[in-house]
Amino acid sequence: MAVEVYLSFNGNCREVVEFYAEVFGTEQPQISTFGDSPQNPDYPLPEEAKNLVMHTRLTISGSTIMFSDTFPGMPFVEGNNISLAIVSKNLDEIKSAFNKLKDGGNVGMELQETFWSKCYGNVTDKFGIQWQLNYDDGETGM
Repeated sequence: MAVEVYLSFNGNCREVVEFYAEVFGTEQPQISTFGDSPQNPDYPLPEEAKNLVMHTRLTISGSTIMFSDTFPGMPFVEGNNISLAIVSKNLDEIKSAFNKLKDGGNVGMELQETFWSKCYGNVTDKFGIQWQLNYDDGETGM
């Protein structure tokens, strides 16, 4: 299991991640946009969201840092745009941590299958720390 930093931005994520890649001499990031994701016809994607970064990552000095833009209409507060991500190949570990973190906290997304993971959820714990929990079964590329 790894604890990784997840940084969110307000529409300038691509600029940020390309800047950090240059600063730290990393490979150019692979960027997935909201427009690249499978679309639900019941919830059409707003035009202004299509080119925003849904997910990307860099390895800086051996640590993985993940990045995204906030979805249009979602709250963004500079300074509070960080969460911790648990990535594990152990599904029971993900479920256990999630259930303990949500006690007294606020669930943003219950654990569920997504197009990038068999099990993903996010929660803000009772201390105000945002957590993303992601099962890595080795089958997806996020």
